[in-house]
Amino acid sequence: MKCKVHWIIDGIVEMDTETLEEAEKIISSHLQEFVGGQPDLTEKLGARAIQGKAFLPGSEDEEGLQISVIDQGTEND
Repeated sequence: MKCKVHWIIDGIVEMDTETLEEAEKIISSHLQEFVGGQPDLTEKLGARAIQGKAFLPGSEDEEGLQISVIDQGTEND
């Protein structure tokens, strides 16, 4: 039987930065470095993207939390 599994990793980190954009940039950099060193994420687990959005404490219900931080793409891109 051939089937697909859609999986999600969820996490929140709290940090002090001057802007929301700076926080996103810092986390994006860390995630890109991590994903680059973990080929199994893309090769065996099929990871294509990691999404995230910076927000102010207490505002997470007001805005969606989905912007693309890392998009590995596919070989066909």
